[in-house]
Amino acid sequence: MYLFRAKILHFPQVTDNPQQDLQCYADGGLAVQGEKILAIGNFGDIRDDYPEAVIHDHKHRWIMPGLIDSHLHFPQTEMLACYGEQLLSWLENYTFPTEKKFTDSEYAAAMAEVFLRQLFKNGTTTGLVYPTVHAESVDALFQAAHHKNMAMVTGKVCMDQHCPDGLIDTPELAYADSKALIERWHGKDRNLYAITPRFAPTSSREQLSMLGKLASEHPDVFIQTHLSENQKEIDWVKQLFPERDGYLDVYDHYGLVRERAVFGHCVHLTDSEWQRMADAKATIAFCPTSNLFLGSGLFDMNKARTMKVPVTLATDVGAGTTFNMFRTYGEGYKVCQLQQTALSPIEGLYLMTQGAAHAHKLSGEIGNLNPGTFADFIIVEPAFDELTEHRLNNRDTAEEMLFALSMLGDDRTIVETWIAGSPQYKKQEI
Repeated sequence: MYLFRAKILHFPQVTDNPQQDLQCYADGGLAVQGEKILAIGNFGDIRDDYPEAVIHDHKHRWIMPGLIDSHLHFPQTEMLACYGEQLLSWLENYTFPTEKKFTDSEYAAAMAEVFLRQLFKNGTTTGLVYPTVHAESVDALFQAAHHKNMAMVTGKVCMDQHCPDGLIDTPELAYADSKALIERWHGKDRNLYAITPRFAPTSSREQLSMLGKLASEHPDVFIQTHLSENQKEIDWVKQLFPERDGYLDVYDHYGLVRERAVFGHCVHLTDSEWQRMADAKATIAFCPTSNLFLGSGLFDMNKARTMKVPVTLATDVGAGTTFNMFRTYGEGYKVCQLQQTALSPIEGLYLMTQGAAHAHKLSGEIGNLNPGTFADFIIVEPAFDELTEHRLNNRDTAEEMLFALSMLGDDRTIVETWIAGSPQYKKQEI
């Protein structure tokens, strides 16, 4: 049993008002036994209740729930920060050539370890991740996460048209491979499967129909794909599927719009699409660094709030420019500023912890520090250099601290990352 002492910050419940429902302990205690959180409260009270616990003293630091990244691409780790283009040329010139390498299972396994290390050093403990069309890449990522006892959501990318040789499958293969992977991995320890058509242009009607059939057979799995990221992409979808009433209706027609369906971007939704997203309780993964990098547009957070569509934050590595979720919020703040909409740092934290967990129907396991949940948490040092020490001098409230991290922070602020009660990353002290 361990007892961690620090300033503690989390959202114990689902809320429409994160500012009001943030729980903060100035001198907090977090008791961990095995894989789970045992207790949370004031340090003195917890210490008296569990005198046998081994104490980890971080009283000048902060503890928060492990961060949830709701949309990113594992094979694009190595192409992060390639010169930017628009979405479709980006895919052709960078993404597809890189993803061809992942037919090699040894290469995929090695890159999975690199990918997880990047997540952990930035405080991310759960990801909704796109691998490649190769089943080997899915096995590699699930296996790596399994060894860390990490909550991982991923699934074979499915494409049977408008993609290069080496990345193309068939409707039948997409169904058979995905079904076999679901049977092998979904619900194995903390692994969860996501049916993953890359986006509508790369899946035929026949493939989307087969994936819809698979979704109906497995109502508890996730669905993840891209939606309305780029205007040229939207025009292309209209040309490919003229019989459908817009981009979202392509997915909806094939039974792919529901709870636990997570749509990346959603920058250019129509009013009817917003309404359908709300009715279906589907989730938007807001990817600000990627949307800015590729010039895709500005996500409308105010519209999402008005329509009560669940929104989560996501890095979208590798078009996204950082693995760091705090910096990702910072770019989201700027996107909202350009539209005269506020996105506070407290709400930003909610969208990458409890809010994301609730949207994904996982708040009983992750996203908060409630007793009984998995002990996925991070220890944060906001004043990690001379500049941040001056910035936070006597201004270290939760809101000040989080906002400073969003503008000035990077992986140096993460001191430790714990997953299921085990340390998976510890910053090397100089």
